[in-house]
Formats: sequence, C-alpha cells, structure tokens
Amino acid sequence: MIKFENVGKIYPNGTEALRNVSLEIEQGQFIAIVGLSGAGKSTLIRLINKMHDVTAGTLTVNDTVVDHTLTGKELRRFRRGIGMIFQSFNLIGRTTVIKNVLAARVSEKSFFTSLIGWYSKEDKIIALNALDQVGILEKTYGRVDQLSGGQMQRVALARTIAQDPTIILADEPVASLDPITANQVMSDFERINKELSITIIANMHHVDLALKYARRVIGINDGEVVFDGPASAINNDTLKKIYGRELTDDDIMDT
Repeated sequence: MIKFENVGKIYPNGTEALRNVSLEIEQGQFIAIVGLSGAGKSTLIRLINKMHDVTAGTLTVNDTVVDHTLTGKELRRFRRGIGMIFQSFNLIGRTTVIKNVLAARVSEKSFFTSLIGWYSKEDKIIALNALDQVGILEKTYGRVDQLSGGQMQRVALARTIAQDPTIILADEPVASLDPITANQVMSDFERINKELSITIIANMHHVDLALKYARRVIGINDGEVVFDGPASAINNDTLKKIYGRELTDDDIMDT
C-alpha cells in the first residue's frame, strides 16, 4: 500500500508543488494522474520513490516511511521494488535490447559481476520473458537506436518488469508517441497490471488515454487533489475542476 497523509512538497526556490495530499493506493491498482502542466503530477509520483523529498506530512510505501532517514543501502533496497519509466525512455542506444533489459538485474549483483557485465542464465531468462511479455522478443539482439519510439518504450517497460517491482511509476510514458503507438503501449501497461498485479501509477498528459486505460483517476490542480475516483465518474464538470478551463485539442490525443 502507498499512503499519503497530508503530504506537502516545497522546492528550495519556494515553489509549493503539493499541499495537503491524502491518498491511499492499494496493491494492484492502475491509476492515472491528470492535470495541467505544473499542477504537481510529476512531483507526486517522484515522492513515491524518493526522487524528491517530502517536506510536510507522512508518506508510507509498503510499510516504509519515505523521509530523510531513508538513505544509503536502505534506500537502494527500497527502490528495487519500484520501477520508473520516463517519457525519454532512458535507454542506452548503442547497445542491444537485451543488455538494456539486463541492466535491471544489476542491483542483484556484486560490484565485480556488475562491473564486467556478467549475468546468469536465470537473469537472461528473466530478461527474455520480460521482452516476450511486451511483445518485442524478436528485437532481443537488435540495437536500441534502431527501434521506433514505441518499441523503445516497450524495452523500457520490459526492463522495469525484469526488476520484479511491486510498483511501476510512469512519468508521461506516451506523451512523445503517435496516437496508434500510444494506445498500444497503454494496452501493454493495462495487460501487465492485470497479469502481474503490479501497481501502476501513470502521470498522463492526454486525459482521454487516462480515462480509457486507468481504473482510477486522480486529478490535481495547483498542487491539490481535486478529484479521486473511478474513470467512469469523470464528467465535464469534473474536468473543468481539474483543469480550471475547457479542454483543448492538446489535452486529447487525436485517435
């Protein structure tokens, strides 16, 4: 479970990104976070794996209090259970797909085996299974820089699956993809969520994709949660509350 209790975040420059956020997220949920750019969406998910520090309230993730005392080995151990997927993929383009996926296994290795890039047969099986789960097994030994954007995001998802996380955080995972590819990648997220019962929390730019694939939607406006409920409960009045205005074409992916 992930539990926010009156959580706030103020950056060193004085920007208040979040205030009084209280949420409970059960294991296995698929959640989309929506709102305008700068509303606090990215900050919220980056608090969960301590990429940013909480400045007020209490955040608990799988019985671990995520605060300033979580450092060093304990922090690295904590992060092993949380996968992170970025809009920019964060892959190594000049190497093969499987080597990128195997990078998720580094945390399980000694310093020496990590340094020489040695992986066990079990590691390789885990990586191949992850690639198969996202439908890109045939690209195993191809170079990443020869893939399309959608294929790169699938590699990033496979790498995260190979990490064996209980939670996957996705920061604008399909914002740079065309509509057809974005829907394919979101379908992969949906299927992985159902098949593996991994909690997925995705910060989404396009509200229609959020409503189509997520079971629960959290709307943030100016650092505050203004909606939290099933996607089916979203209506025009709710969207105006979240966005503070009428939606534009930029908020909706033209499919």
